[in-house]
Amino acid sequence: SLTNHSVSWPPLSANLNAPSTKMIMLEVFTGNSNADSVVHHKLLHSMKARFLRFIPLKWNVGGHIGLRVEVFGCSYKSDIADFDGRSSLLYRFNQKLMSTFKDVVSLKFKSMQEDGVLFHGEGQRGDYITLELQKGKLSLHINLGDSNLHFTNSHTSITLGSLLDDQHWHSVLIERFNKQVNFTVDKHTQHFRTKGDSDHLDIDYEVKNFHGCIENLYYNGVNIIDLAKRRKPQIYTGNVTFSCSEPQIVPITFVSSSRSYLLLPGTPQIDGLSVSFQFRTWNKDGLLLSTELSENSGSLLVYLHGGRLTLLIQKMAEDPVEISEGTNLHDGLWHSLNINARRHRITLTLDNNAATANHATTISRIYSGNSYYFGGCPDNFTDSQCLNPITAFQGCMRLIFIDNQPKDLILVQQGSLGNFSDLHIDLCDIKDRCLPNYCEHGGKCSQSWTTFYCDCNDTSYTGATCHNSIYEQSCEAYRHQGKTSDFFYIDSDGSGPLGPLRVFCNITEDKIWTAVQHNNTGLTRVQGAGPEKPYTMSFNYNSSSEQLEAVINSAEYCEQEAAYHCKKSRLLNTPNGIPFAWWVGRANEKHLYWGGSLPGIQQCACGLEESCLDMRYFCNCDADREEWTNDTGLLAFKDHLPVTQIVITDTNRSNSEAAWKIGPLRCYGDRQFWNAASFNTEASYLHFPTFHAEVSADISFFFKTTSLSGVFLENLGMKDFIRVEIRSPKEITFSIDVGNGPTEATVQSPTPLNDNQWHYVRAERNLKQTSLQVDNLPKKVLEAPAEGHFRLQLNSQLFVGTSGRSPTIAKMTPGVKPGCPGHCSSYGNLCHNGGKCVEKYNGYSCDCTSSAYEGPFCKEEVSALFEAGTSITYIFQEPYPVTKNTSTSSSAIYADAIMSKENIAFSFLTAHAPSLLLYINTYFHEYLAVILSKNGSLQVRYKLSKDGLLIFTIDSGNFANREMHHVKINREGRELIIQVDQVIKLKHNFSEIDFKAIKSLTLGKVTDSLTLDPEVSKANAYGFTGCMSSVWYNHIAPLKAALRHPSIAPVTVKGSLTESSCSSLTEADVNTATTIYSSSDPFGKTDEREPLTNAVRSDSAVIGGVIAVVIFTIFCIIAIMSRFLYQHKQAHRSSQTKEKEYPENLESSFKADTDLQNTVSECKREYFI
Repeated sequence: SLTNHSVSWPPLSANLNAPSTKMIMLEVFTGNSNADSVVHHKLLHSMKARFLRFIPLKWNVGGHIGLRVEVFGCSYKSDIADFDGRSSLLYRFNQKLMSTFKDVVSLKFKSMQEDGVLFHGEGQRGDYITLELQKGKLSLHINLGDSNLHFTNSHTSITLGSLLDDQHWHSVLIERFNKQVNFTVDKHTQHFRTKGDSDHLDIDYEVKNFHGCIENLYYNGVNIIDLAKRRKPQIYTGNVTFSCSEPQIVPITFVSSSRSYLLLPGTPQIDGLSVSFQFRTWNKDGLLLSTELSENSGSLLVYLHGGRLTLLIQKMAEDPVEISEGTNLHDGLWHSLNINARRHRITLTLDNNAATANHATTISRIYSGNSYYFGGCPDNFTDSQCLNPITAFQGCMRLIFIDNQPKDLILVQQGSLGNFSDLHIDLCDIKDRCLPNYCEHGGKCSQSWTTFYCDCNDTSYTGATCHNSIYEQSCEAYRHQGKTSDFFYIDSDGSGPLGPLRVFCNITEDKIWTAVQHNNTGLTRVQGAGPEKPYTMSFNYNSSSEQLEAVINSAEYCEQEAAYHCKKSRLLNTPNGIPFAWWVGRANEKHLYWGGSLPGIQQCACGLEESCLDMRYFCNCDADREEWTNDTGLLAFKDHLPVTQIVITDTNRSNSEAAWKIGPLRCYGDRQFWNAASFNTEASYLHFPTFHAEVSADISFFFKTTSLSGVFLENLGMKDFIRVEIRSPKEITFSIDVGNGPTEATVQSPTPLNDNQWHYVRAERNLKQTSLQVDNLPKKVLEAPAEGHFRLQLNSQLFVGTSGRSPTIAKMTPGVKPGCPGHCSSYGNLCHNGGKCVEKYNGYSCDCTSSAYEGPFCKEEVSALFEAGTSITYIFQEPYPVTKNTSTSSSAIYADAIMSKENIAFSFLTAHAPSLLLYINTYFHEYLAVILSKNGSLQVRYKLSKDGLLIFTIDSGNFANREMHHVKINREGRELIIQVDQVIKLKHNFSEIDFKAIKSLTLGKVTDSLTLDPEVSKANAYGFTGCMSSVWYNHIAPLKAALRHPSIAPVTVKGSLTESSCSSLTEADVNTATTIYSSSDPFGKTDEREPLTNAVRSDSAVIGGVIAVVIFTIFCIIAIMSRFLYQHKQAHRSSQTKEKEYPENLESSFKADTDLQNTVSECKREYFI
């Protein structure tokens, strides 16, 4: 016995699981002095607490410590009504018709039945409200309005709760104000808005068809049960009692998946068999019953397999008898099972449905067994003759009858009947692990007895709880993966509540643009709109406002083009009038400024630039002229974007007309992806508000360091904590404690991670798993315990960069700087084909100046179509003395003429042979030529002063086969390697080579007066007809120089050269190759020139048609006359071209290039290869 003890309690907001929670000590109470006496203590004041703690201080030294205590709470009024399934209460309102805009209904109930109506109210106009149990869940049906006319539009149903047929009290609260309804069951609340046009509810109430107890039923403050108990006239009572009867049903719970079983005796040698019971479970598989039948009549097994019930009787020397019944019996609901056998016939009845009972016939007669094993078998089941072909049962059973005799499970608990192992008796310990649903983003929850599962199909998310988005957060992230311009889905808040959004990522060398299209980006004509009848257009971006706001907030800059084309239609009515047009932006705010102006200034772009057509106005359209003009500019104030609506009110006058255009939302600059910080000392850190992530959380970041160890981030609670750290150069650890003890996920790297290179870390914690991912190493996953604490409760600040035990201050500590240089050391490999990585404050870019390719990663080919006479000649500088133009930084335009090696790469596509692809000559009359022979074989020909002519032939096929081929020629010193289509075709060692003093490089036909050997001359006669791509020679790109830098590069172009895509020609007809134009941004700006052809027209369509016919006739006459003149002019131009000579020096070549540009621009646009 205790001689004295103290009582303490925590504040209401305290953590139940935290032993260090501060307790409020009341006082010390004396206890009893012997085993029989009772000591009473009364508190002076009532106290509110979540729990009480009794702390023994002294007890009888000669005895054992023990305590019995009873605590009496404050007075509690309880009005209870007991319903038996046939009883009811009917409450009539005082008025004949009760119409309300606000209702509050509250009650408590408990029941063992899974179905039943708790209350139902219905009005004369078809309004109704119903609260009913359906399969153990509570459903609220409400209808405002005439259900006969608008049933499909006004009916609303909401379901909450689960397993509410557990004979425990559950509280319900329904609050309605007009169409807004709050529906609460126990701790779970659903907020919703009713359908229909009406805001009021016309009802009376009737409680019926419910088997169980209802306590304290209140409607708008009226105690319904109290009125019934006092037999008030507005209450009709039908067979209702006012005390809650407790059914004498004892359930049991099979806890273990391997050791739980219940053994009950039968009556052996009885002719026949009768067994019945009820069960409920979440598991698809499990043994329900196993018994060895008497008189050697075999074994009987009943088990669940895949949620379906199977009864099996098997006996040696006889075919087994099997009966299967039911589906989805692992739904957590109670199911009843009856097995009856007489002589040779056995019957299986499920859920008391005799109409679907299943029958089977056995060869031998069936006799009741001596021992019946429920749920599983004991460890020595071979001795007990218990068979289990499947796993043990985890779930609940009740109402077990054997041979028509009920089995008292309390006697089993007392040890006087049967035997058992790992059971909870007088308790069904089933839990609905899908309530609440911890599957995020619409994931579908399913469960077993011990855990839950999430189906993430069709959610755009993945992971154990559908937490992780399958899409990147921005276009910058896709670019970081090496993606090029295309449509992508982005998820701006990652694992947050916002869903993914489809955008176009325009990934260029300079900026990465994100474009969000809306439903009307074209030029739209408006007429007949006035102040009384305004024209309004709302924009749909196929996304929520929150999604668009997240895209805008994460960008550095956003814009939308706004264009207003007008003819006698005013825009803003400047300088001081009321605007005739405006636009609506974010937060439904009306804005009176136009594109190119600033917020708050009622002007257009020309007003700010002082360039309006009429300087008395601040918009061109406000001049109200009869001819077409426009006001066009960019809306770039992020807080006002996107444009959600445009309103126009001045097109209803005579000859008044307008056309508007609002472009897509376009943003660039990712404020999050490259948001970096440098920690220069061990004491440097950043701190942020507490990290709130009770149920699920993910942390991801990039890091680089040379330190041996350190803490990346940490957040502490009273006991809980979360930490990510590098413990050693090869070890990253994610530690977390939610009250069950620390859990650590560690990833070991085979190479050091403190190598000053960027590495990626992603840590995640949810109710099912704790995981850690480092770079592309195998993910470390730890399964969370099925039971125990699961909410992460933190209360300190989140520290980044060092331990959270550092002093808490309000500012960033010294040694922390924004930004972190050195991106190229990690991501420079994303720049391909000789591109150079350039460091930027936020990230990096690829400089493709020294590459034959272009694009954001130097991977986009630069290619062109050649005709038979097309020639590109790149002139090198004279070797003695070597001069170099230092005014340019482009090594792809200028290069030294003295070369000790050849590094040549190019791709080509042709259908013609022989052809001359490439020709390099020196000042010493040496040359290197690459040609296609007449049979289509590839030849590399070296003419050297000492070794003479060396010919290397690749005859592995016909290379003039209308397919793309890739050629690489590498000579380093005396070693030569020739590679075609990624396969090394030839290796050769020169005895001696001195191929230097390069004079020029020619692609296609050689037009200079050079002495060519017969084979090269034969190929040169045809030149090259086809497509050539990405030509590279010793750090210069002659084809790229001719296409991109024709005015400054030492390159001469003769004949027709048209930029095209060789890779696209491989998919088209090579013989009809045409120039291909493409746009990297499908939402980009279009031609803004006027007049507004095809988009804005007057109503003179008939007159225009007549004029068009006349013009067409004149045009045909002119075309016939021009054909003769054109042929004569071409003959004259050809003779002039033959006479023109181009100097070899660099200065004159620039002049020649200027002349050639005019010729190239007049070349044909269609080619036959």
